[in-house]
Amino acid sequence: MRTLILKSLFAKPVTIPAPDPSAAALEEVGRALEARVRRLYGRSLAIREVDAGSCNGCELEIHALNNAVYDCERFGLRFVASPRHADVLMVTGPVTRNMKVALERTYAATPDPKWVVAVGDCGCGCGVFGESYAVVGAVDKVIPVDLSLRGCPPRPLDLLQGLIALVDKTTARQRSAG
Repeated sequence: MRTLILKSLFAKPVTIPAPDPSAAALEEVGRALEARVRRLYGRSLAIREVDAGSCNGCELEIHALNNAVYDCERFGLRFVASPRHADVLMVTGPVTRNMKVALERTYAATPDPKWVVAVGDCGCGCGVFGESYAVVGAVDKVIPVDLSLRGCPPRPLDLLQGLIALVDKTTARQRSAG
């Protein structure tokens, strides 16, 4: 037993290094998003993630935005627990029959102006779940979608770039209306 304990104490960790998110690219995208959001809102952007019936691949990438590698809070993005505090709804997965009403209620509870982002191939077009009896359809079949981010799953950097496109689209719409 003592040999086993000593061996485990001096053994190197059996892990692989984290993927390099290209620190310069991440910093550039993050700062660009932060500047646009602050100009539009004057504060941080609140995001509510909603799983409408996915395989959890997209959730892993969305949750990676909060880890030490990406740390999206430094760019003025924060995830909130209630749709009443959210500016953006990030919806993953195809909408299942069990989640249809919950998604509609979440959308109704989110204050205006609100944006909806369909994340992943399943959220945008049902992906591999399209033929299932339990699926109502893609997110846009249930609530209006402002941005579709394809990928299985999309990378965290792609999620940040998609949010930049969404903010730019909204800013351009406001300029043309005003």
